[in-house]
Amino acid sequence: MEFDCEELRRLLSKYKFRDLTVEELKNVNMFFPHFRYSMDTYVFKDSSQKDLLNFTGTIPVMYQGNTYNIPIRFWILDSHPFAPPICFLKPTANMGISVGKHVDAQGRIYLPYLKNWNHPKSVIVGLIKEMITKFQEELPLYSVSSSDEARQVDLLAYIAKITEGVSDINSKNWTKEKTVNKITVVGGGELGIACTLAITAKGLADRLVLLDLSEGTKGGSMDLDIFSLPHVEISKDLSASAHSKVVIFTVNSLGSSESYLNVLQSNVDMFRALVPALGHYSQNGVLLVASQPVEIMTYATWKLSGFPANQVIGTGCNLDSQRLQYIITNVLKAQSSSKDVWVIGEQGEDKVPTWGGQEEGMSHSSQAQLSNRDIVTYIVKCF
Repeated sequence: MEFDCEELRRLLSKYKFRDLTVEELKNVNMFFPHFRYSMDTYVFKDSSQKDLLNFTGTIPVMYQGNTYNIPIRFWILDSHPFAPPICFLKPTANMGISVGKHVDAQGRIYLPYLKNWNHPKSVIVGLIKEMITKFQEELPLYSVSSSDEARQVDLLAYIAKITEGVSDINSKNWTKEKTVNKITVVGGGELGIACTLAITAKGLADRLVLLDLSEGTKGGSMDLDIFSLPHVEISKDLSASAHSKVVIFTVNSLGSSESYLNVLQSNVDMFRALVPALGHYSQNGVLLVASQPVEIMTYATWKLSGFPANQVIGTGCNLDSQRLQYIITNVLKAQSSSKDVWVIGEQGEDKVPTWGGQEEGMSHSSQAQLSNRDIVTYIVKCF
């Protein structure tokens, strides 16, 4: 269809950020008015389907003094602009695909701009401009002779069957990956390293991916890399998380002198770039949020992912509860069932310890011990 704002608004009624998407496509239309837009069903590798907006057209690429019109197709995810488009070449029968650094055998396009997509800095017009630049270095298509056209038609029909609506997971690996118990930890800080070591030590995953998104190399992730833990992959590529059963968020923008609330906006901005993409790669997984402030970041993750509520879980004060239970049982040696003890409330100064059945399950001496001011001070210092 031709570009029509009102018609687009109607078609995008189920998109989470419809107005932002329409405004961006208006800008695309200013630069590339020949693109044609339509709604089609996109089939993911897990067989789930979504009606997604897509547009096709050509982009001009200058190569060795000649201008070539390269046919392309963009699929716009319903979490756009916080998730990048999915891009393909759309060769005709007399065109062959030149597999290279930025294009695979099925015509899927891979670019640094897509990998580093980060709204609002990243926009479709900028993506197309980088695409043109990269294709000028390495032309993605070539002309096939008339004698090869019949074979090329069959090849394109085959490619269409497996890529018309695909995720970016290699179809050859899909069956194998589907049954793997895979966990992804997002964040290479102390908490991320601790999660990685704990999961590995307990053998909870057949494969574990640590996404270390920090600049350079940190000591913790570098040590993991040095020791080459079995079944642990350290990566900066979000697609490495694909088909995870659990994705654990540990990333924080927290500095040593900052409070959780002071970094709230920075964390939310960071999650806007991460959650839609990671959710797309692991649509059947559970998102476990340990980033602070955990209550707010869990809510943000739920809204940004579009997942059902039972697939997004915050750690809450569970770690604090475990610490308190440990102190009561192993440090204070109190005669009580520590499993009745919990820390509840919001992270920070507002969390409080509670326990049920105190009078029935705890001796008088243990109650007196826990009421001691010095003991209370000790417990507080442990959190």
